Formats: sequence, C-alpha cells, structure tokens
Amino acid sequence: MKLVTAVVRPERVQQVKEALFQAGISGITLSRVSGHGGEQIVIEHYRGTRVMVEFHDKVEFRMAVSEPFVQVAIDAICRGARTGEVGDGKIFVQPLDRVIRIRTGEEDAAALTPVTETRLDPEQP
Repeated sequence: MKLVTAVVRPERVQQVKEALFQAGISGITLSRVSGHGGEQIVIEHYRGTRVMVEFHDKVEFRMAVSEPFVQVAIDAICRGARTGEVGDGKIFVQPLDRVIRIRTGEEDAAALTPVTETRLDPEQP
C-alpha cells in the first residue's frame, strides 16, 4: 500500500479529479496549500505597495492505493495536471504500514476504496 500525494495547480483540479475517477480511483482527499518550487517570484502592487509573492496557491491530492494501482494513480494525475509549464506540481509516493477503515474495522488493502469501483454517484442504487 502506498500514500500518493500530488501538489498541482488549482486550475487543474477538475482535470485531475476526472482522470482519477476515470481510472477508478474515487477515495481522495483535497487540501488547499501554498508552496514555492521552480516558479518565478512575482511582484504585485497592492494599495500602492510592491508585494513579492513567493508562495503560490496549489491543491494537494492525497490517496491511499494498493500496490498494483500506484502507477495507475500516477498516470492519471500526470494526465490531468500536466500543462508543460513550470509549476505543474509534484507527486510523492510513500509506503503505508497500516490502514484501518473506521466504520467496518477492515484493515490494509480491504480498507482501501476499490479502484475498480464503478458506482461513483452515491445516489445510484
């Protein structure tokens, strides 16, 4: 099991989400974050004062996936997030020692949302 974390441009969130859903990955967490990578520092004027913007708004996706689907997640994120410009983001893959689904007590791979899940709409029977 791996924890896949991706930091991407906020304007690419919809494309990344759709690519993940199309790949069958629906168990994701999103957070708004700020960061500094390879982008240039931007100088803006705010109320007549020059302000240096060092940190850029980004969105962080986090998902726990079983081993066979790590590359599936990486490919989907790259497909949705890539613009070819500096600042497209990064993907981090970390090992997970243990996962527990609180509701059922299921552990490890059984506790992960199945990547073959076809019912993404909670209103469907």
